[in-house]
Amino acid sequence: MLMGEHRHNMDSKGRLIIPSRLRDSLGESFVVTRGLDNCLFIYPPEEWGKLERKLQSLPLTKKDARAFTRFFLSGAMESTLDNQGRVHIPLPLREHADLEKACVIVGVSTRLEVWAEDKWDSYMEDSRQSLESFSENLLDLDL
Repeated sequence: MLMGEHRHNMDSKGRLIIPSRLRDSLGESFVVTRGLDNCLFIYPPEEWGKLERKLQSLPLTKKDARAFTRFFLSGAMESTLDNQGRVHIPLPLREHADLEKACVIVGVSTRLEVWAEDKWDSYMEDSRQSLESFSENLLDLDL
């Protein structure tokens, strides 16, 4: 399971260190793509395969399904870590998530999320303020 919050700086070439305890779960290669909430998603191969199959099963006749599929797949790239445990994040993906230097890597069960540090801190502050209503809604999901 991918979990935890890790803060690292991206270098000027767009390389970001993936914490060592998360690397094994990613495997030798993995997929980086645009994520929701202006972050990036990083999927291990098995989890990416599951998502890909779900996207392929969406009805081609539905405009929202086509748009959602395009959003994820057009920004997706297979990647590997270099010898120092860094992933290179291409400019279009960095622009999507407003990544410049200070980043937060968040483990979210089946994927990693990469956030600009200021965006993550703002998201977490907003989430803290809404935690009670989140909790009430999650009760309906039997959590």
